[in-house]
Amino acid sequence: MELPRSRTARLHLLHAGSVGERVTSTVTLVVDGDQRIVVDPGMVASPAAILDPLADVGLGPGDVTDVVLSHHHPDHTLHAGLFPEARVHDHWAIYQRDRWTTRPADGFEVSPSVRLLATPGHTPQDVTTLVGTVEGLYALTHLWWFEGGPDRDPFATDQAALEAWRRALVGVVDVVVPGHGAPFPLDTLDGEPG
Repeated sequence: MELPRSRTARLHLLHAGSVGERVTSTVTLVVDGDQRIVVDPGMVASPAAILDPLADVGLGPGDVTDVVLSHHHPDHTLHAGLFPEARVHDHWAIYQRDRWTTRPADGFEVSPSVRLLATPGHTPQDVTTLVGTVEGLYALTHLWWFEGGPDRDPFATDQAALEAWRRALVGVVDVVVPGHGAPFPLDTLDGEPG
């Protein structure tokens, strides 16, 4: 697992996701030097749920340089088009305007403090975004939906691989930003993060 070579990024939670009667994606902004990276701009109540918190840190949609999609479920991709100038990263390519640049995600450096890690399990194409900050190493991932699980992912295409990736991150990552919940510290794994 290749880690970010720098730990200078700043992380801003734009929207803490949820699962239940309504489903929303956790949407995160990472600022690393001149790069402004939005991860998983998916389903939210309205675009304002992403754009208002972005404006609160002094940025507009055209200021976003990169968008990372953890996987291609609509609840994590629905609002990627809000950022017209951004390069969009997924498991196998970078897309910008009319350019499609094929590359594997695993180990790809989006910025000095942001590196992609292929973590199949929820889907075969899942990507975890590793972010180095002065506070620690963050994993923006769908290996967990929210703190505490679920223990078994009801939509996982490979539960064993998902669990192996969870174990691999323990002791390496300080904080998990899950697909549908608030960030939580990753300091143990007795079946559940803690």
